Amino acid sequence: MTTSSVGPAEINPYTLPATTHSYLLRAAESLSEAIATSDIATRYACAHVAALRAAAALLAARARPAPARRRPQKNAWVLLAEVAPELGEWASFFAAGAGKRAAAEAGSSRAVTEREADDLVRDADRFLGVVESALGLMPHAPVREHLVSRPA
Repeated sequence: MTTSSVGPAEINPYTLPATTHSYLLRAAESLSEAIATSDIATRYACAHVAALRAAAALLAARARPAPARRRPQKNAWVLLAEVAPELGEWASFFAAGAGKRAAAEAGSSRAVTEREADDLVRDADRFLGVVESALGLMPHAPVREHLVSRPA
């Protein structure tokens, strides 16, 4: 993939690739899994994966393959910041949590707190809505009411 992109105003929600819809569906499924689990590490990991799948949906819609010349590999968060600069802060935020997700997936019980996991679920939920809006789709209903409210 490359940094060339189709701007947000140029996306027609009726002609989005099937891959985009598939990633959005999988993001929503990961978010639902995060909400349903009582395991804190799994909650965090699923929420992070939901955000990653939402990013993949946007990349599938906007990014265009680069010529087959040698180019360095880039992760989804780097590509997202290049293809959708308006989402650069989101990309940086979720990239910063990748290490915690890896630790949580590896079974570390100390990788994240319950508060961090719940906050990430809410953040991934917001991000999914932002991506849906950027794609010209109606954002999904937020999941906030499914999580325990904690004072700031």
